Amino acid sequence: MPAVLVHGVPDTHRMWDTLRSHLSRRDVLTPSLPGFGVATPPGFEPTKEAYVTWLVGEIERVGAPVDLVGHDWGSLLVQRVASVRPDLIRSWAAGDGPVDREYVWHDLAQQWQTPGVGEAIMAAMQSQTLAEGLTAAGVPSDYARAAAAHVDQRMKECILGLYRSAVHVGEEWEDGVARCDRPALVLWSRDDPYVAPRFAERLAARVHGELVLLEGCGHWWPLERPAEAAAALERFWRTRA
Repeated sequence: MPAVLVHGVPDTHRMWDTLRSHLSRRDVLTPSLPGFGVATPPGFEPTKEAYVTWLVGEIERVGAPVDLVGHDWGSLLVQRVASVRPDLIRSWAAGDGPVDREYVWHDLAQQWQTPGVGEAIMAAMQSQTLAEGLTAAGVPSDYARAAAAHVDQRMKECILGLYRSAVHVGEEWEDGVARCDRPALVLWSRDDPYVAPRFAERLAARVHGELVLLEGCGHWWPLERPAEAAAALERFWRTRA
């Protein structure tokens, strides 16, 4: 019964390396989203539904219900999979990615969602400036440089496609998430500049889940608070054993 950890944007599976080192369990899988440091399958269209289908396939290959964990866009995908394929899930944990009708996408997301504007931003995005921006957001500098180096043209295209498919994701997915009946942990950064903690509170209430707010932490808790986040996950998993 492995744990499957799903990253967000603009990350790859490498984002989980430090947190994973703090986990006592070794049955941990950290796939990379198609186009995020790995190739996309032939004909793959980078929409939210295509990524959900991909994640379902990854879990089906495990062959047993999993403990599913997601951060950022991984959080949205985890919530959706838990709502449409609960048979694949023993428990789920999600953070810093809302499926909520009241959530308004942050400014950069709205720019990515705008045809022409998003392409211009991506064309101007250079590794050094991206690394500097990630570091300023609280990401450790070594990881920020490595992450920025993996942002190639295909990842940029996938980011634009994913965000443009999700303009109304709260309206489309929230009701399904509210029906989730698997044990849930909402693990959220108190000081996330993109998603206020009230969305964590709303999600925890909606799914009758446990809420853990990481104090003094920005958006990237797997990198900023890896030991604390790993401990919260292991406490949660022990209660589901």
